[in-house]
Amino acid sequence: MAEPGWRSRDVWGIAGSAFFADLGYQAILAVFPLYLVLHLGAPIWLYGLSQALAYGPGALFGYLGGVLGDRYGRWRMAILGNAFLPLMALAGLTSVPALAVGLLVVGWWARNFRSPPRRAMLAESVAPAHRGEAFGFLHALDVGGGMIAAIYSFFLLLGGIDYATLLLLTIPPLVVSTLVLAFVRSGRAGPRSDPPLGSAAPAAPSPTIGSARVRGIFWGVMVATVLFGFASFSIGFPVLTTAQGVQNAAWGILVFVVALGVSSAVGLFVGRVRSRRVLALALLGYLVAGAGSFLFALAAGLHEPLVVYLVAAAILGAALGAVETFEPTLIAAISPPEKTAQRLGSLTAFRSVGLFASNVILGFLFLANPWIPYVYAGGAALAATVVLVVVATRVGTGGDV
Repeated sequence: MAEPGWRSRDVWGIAGSAFFADLGYQAILAVFPLYLVLHLGAPIWLYGLSQALAYGPGALFGYLGGVLGDRYGRWRMAILGNAFLPLMALAGLTSVPALAVGLLVVGWWARNFRSPPRRAMLAESVAPAHRGEAFGFLHALDVGGGMIAAIYSFFLLLGGIDYATLLLLTIPPLVVSTLVLAFVRSGRAGPRSDPPLGSAAPAAPSPTIGSARVRGIFWGVMVATVLFGFASFSIGFPVLTTAQGVQNAAWGILVFVVALGVSSAVGLFVGRVRSRRVLALALLGYLVAGAGSFLFALAAGLHEPLVVYLVAAAILGAALGAVETFEPTLIAAISPPEKTAQRLGSLTAFRSVGLFASNVILGFLFLANPWIPYVYAGGAALAATVVLVVVATRVGTGGDV
C-alpha cells in the first residue's frame, strides 16, 4: 500500500493533464486510420508511413524535450509541447491524405517532446520508494482518458457523426490538458537534488547499486526497448485489421477500447511492484506483448470472430500497462536527479527508433497478408524478452530497481 498523501496536488495535476490529453488525442489515433484508409482511400502503407514519420523523427523530439527540460525547466518544456497537441485534430479538415498525415505527425512530435519532461516532473514530485506507484497511476489516468475517448468515438461513429466533426471535438480536452498542467508546481525551478518533501530516501540511485551495474541496467533496457520498438506498432493496425475482418469500421474501435481499458488497470496493479522490475518488464511486458501479437496473427489469418480480436487486444493492453510503468520507473530509479529528464528522453528516443522501422515494415507486410505483420511483431517481442532476461540474470537488479 502506498503511504497516505503520496498522491499530492502535483501528482494529480500531472496525471490529470495526461487524462485530458488522452481524452482528446487517443480519439484521433482511433479514428485516423479509418479516416485515412477507409474514408480518404489512401493505401494502408501510407498509414504505416505516417506512424513511422511520427515515431522516427519523434525520437529526436523526445530526446530534445528531455535535454531542454533539464536545462531550461521541465514545466516550461512540458507546457510548450502540450500546447501543440491540437494540430492532430486539424487532420480532419482536409481531404488531402498527405496534409492529414503531416498534421498528425507534427502534433505527435509535440507529444513526444513533452513526455520526458512531464515524466521527470512526476519523478521529482514523489518519494523514490513510490515512483512505481506514481508512474502506474499516471499511466492509469493517461490510458483511462484514452479508453473514454475510444468509447465516445465508437458511439459517435455508430451514430453517423462525420470524421471531421469527431476530430474537431477532441480539441477542448486537449486545451484543458495544457491548462491543468499550467497549475502544476514541480519542474518550474529546474532539476532538484534534494529528495521530495517528507521522504527520507535519497533521490539519487541507491548506493547499493554500483556504477557498472547502473550502466549495465541502463544500456540493457535501452537495447531491449529498441528491440521492443521493432515489435511495437500503432494500435491503428489492429483497429484496421478488426474493422476489415468483421466488415464494420466502428466495431474496429472496440479493440482500442479494450486495449486501453486493460492497460489502465494493469498500470495501477504493477505500479506496486518494487523489486525485480527488470525481470518483470521482460516477462509481464515484452513476453505478453509477443503473445498478443501472435493471437492477432491467428485471428487475422483464420478470420476468427470479434471476440478473438478483443482477447488479443486485451493481452496487448496488459503488456502496454506493464511496459509504460516499469520502463520509466527503472530509468528514474538509476538516474541522478539533474539528468532524469534527459535519460527519460533517451528512453523515448530509443523506443521510437524501433517504432519507426516497425510501422514501415508492418505497412508493407500488410500488402502480402494481414496476419504476417503480427507474426513479425511477436518474434521481435520475444527477442526483446530474451535480451532483458539476460540483463536481469547477469547484471542483477539491486536496490529498489
